[in-house]
Amino acid sequence: MTRLYSRRFLIASLLASTATAACANAPERSLRPAVRGADAPRVVVAGSDRLVANAGLSGDTQFAVADLRSGKLLETRRANAAVPPASVAKAVTALYAMEQLGENFTFVTLLLGSGAVQNGILQGDLTLVGGGDPTLDTDQLAGMAAALKAKGITGISGRLNVYGGALPAIPYIDRDQPDYLGYNPTIGGLNANFNRVHFEWRRGADGYRVTMDARGKNYVPQIRTSVMDIVNRDLPVYAYSKRGGVDRWSVSRAALGGGGARWLPVRNPALYAGDVLRGVAAAQGVSLPAAREVTSIPQGSVLAQHRSPPLRDMARDMLLFSTNITAEVLGLRASNRDDLRASARAMSDWANRKYGTSLKLVDHSGLGDTSRVSAGDMVKVMVGAKTGPLPQIMKDIRMRDANNKVIAGHPVKVQAKTGTLNFVSALSGYLTAADGRELAFAMFVTDVSRRAAIPKAQREAPRGAKSWNKGAKALQQKLLQRWGVAYPR
Repeated sequence: MTRLYSRRFLIASLLASTATAACANAPERSLRPAVRGADAPRVVVAGSDRLVANAGLSGDTQFAVADLRSGKLLETRRANAAVPPASVAKAVTALYAMEQLGENFTFVTLLLGSGAVQNGILQGDLTLVGGGDPTLDTDQLAGMAAALKAKGITGISGRLNVYGGALPAIPYIDRDQPDYLGYNPTIGGLNANFNRVHFEWRRGADGYRVTMDARGKNYVPQIRTSVMDIVNRDLPVYAYSKRGGVDRWSVSRAALGGGGARWLPVRNPALYAGDVLRGVAAAQGVSLPAAREVTSIPQGSVLAQHRSPPLRDMARDMLLFSTNITAEVLGLRASNRDDLRASARAMSDWANRKYGTSLKLVDHSGLGDTSRVSAGDMVKVMVGAKTGPLPQIMKDIRMRDANNKVIAGHPVKVQAKTGTLNFVSALSGYLTAADGRELAFAMFVTDVSRRAAIPKAQREAPRGAKSWNKGAKALQQKLLQRWGVAYPR
């Protein structure tokens, strides 16, 4: 009797966070009851069709759920419909990069000196050589500058060179996005701070004070390769041009208010990295001239180097924080292609051969909304990758109630990759049910036509997108909690 009561209590607890209306009504189609043993109580969980209908979202919902051990599909809805995967594509990128490059692969950034050191001065050029590291930041460049100082170098007689030819130069991940979005930067072989610059403004009695910096944890060097002008206009809020190796931004005065800050993309990444190095070196008493970009690596001896974390760690952080530049760099390095679209095709071809899918990706991050993936194919990827590193490096997705509060001690456990674009919400990964059964799943909630109608200037925060995406995530939670009890072992 105690066992039956516990089972009943468990099911009730699991279903408590789904919508009351959904649970109060009979499911629209026959569903497999959650039972265990001949004497166990028959429990019918809310139907997925009813959950989707009650969400009231425009567009459509596609999903597939499979038993992880056998790969057998347990439940689907429009599972063959190909839709934008958003950042769920990064799960494929992680698998591709780890297989092609190895989980322990690292990127190396070098400082080369072309002459001897006399009285603290390097008699020749200093060259910052990028290896493509997508995680290089201000504080790590400061560590390289400290290595120069430790060798007794306080200046150079020649030039400061920067080399970013280790990867092809990609001006934008997605040209259909506004210029000023920090998650759509230029990609190159020498990157710093995810190729973003920090723009901050404060209004005082005599007008606005503007700063452009490359802030890290310990250093905040001011930047000369990105400048901002405040202009009197209504729209556009931001405008961009590039002249003489400098990113030249302007912003509408009417849009600034009293003050604020945001990250803007960098379009001259190698020169920006050199600018950062110059600033952090000055803070340590090493004087360097303004950087110039070179197209080949000059001869020289290694004076300092920085090695990135292992690829597995970078992939884990990429999945956790959804960093687009990391995805694009890993994909480009793994494919060894000269063009982003060609690189994405190479990755798609690899996945389609390996997992028997029909993925069509246009980048490695999921930012471009012309990529197409079906829920059924994404589940094939999850099942195929079950014994590799992917399940261990995916983000824990906590179960939440109707008020979006985490449900402490919830027995359903999920490791997955999220994906969000305006009017696109995606989630794919692994679910451990209340009784320990392991499932693979993928779900896409999409309104592609509504997304396509957004004018380019409004794509950062279009009307209605925030509430729609919030509703999509709530629906995902209800479906996850349903699957956690609907298919017992």
